[in-house]
Amino acid sequence: MKSFSRMFLKVQMPWNVIIPADSLDAKGLMLKKAIVIRLMDEFACKKATKDLGYFMAVTTLESIGEGRVRQNSGDVLFPVVFSGITFKMYRGEILQGVVHKILKHGVFLRCGPVQNIYLSHIKMPDYHYVPGENGIFMNDKHSKIDKDVIVRFIVIGTKWMEAEREFQALVSLEGDYLGPVS
Repeated sequence: MKSFSRMFLKVQMPWNVIIPADSLDAKGLMLKKAIVIRLMDEFACKKATKDLGYFMAVTTLESIGEGRVRQNSGDVLFPVVFSGITFKMYRGEILQGVVHKILKHGVFLRCGPVQNIYLSHIKMPDYHYVPGENGIFMNDKHSKIDKDVIVRFIVIGTKWMEAEREFQALVSLEGDYLGPVS
């Protein structure tokens, strides 16, 4: 596992791809295509894992092992190894997200595939809640945190939610150059 920006990881993973018997073709090219299509479908459905984060893309199919016929169905299982890109937040990382919900006690942001990022009002120094039909957070310099605003933040913690197969994050604006950027 290599990291080319800490949040994006380049990973190499083994995977088992099952090809239904009726999709098998004598030509190797069609078989490889069927394996790649099935791998992409399964990869997209997997969503994320606790260790690797969110699956973003398959970049290279490294190898296809010898197929093994499954006794009951006649389907063929192919062990494959592929390279891919994943997205995972780390504590201490500085990222940007878009505000999508404002509450009296904080805001929720989205960053890449992560939908539940919480920024508490306690972690927004100098910002105070301004109530109204569409409440906002504002500081004395008239800098606003409003819906659809891009905010630069630091990650202070993440939590893996197994049932939903997704991460939640707690973030802060305590630090230099953090806050609204648009």
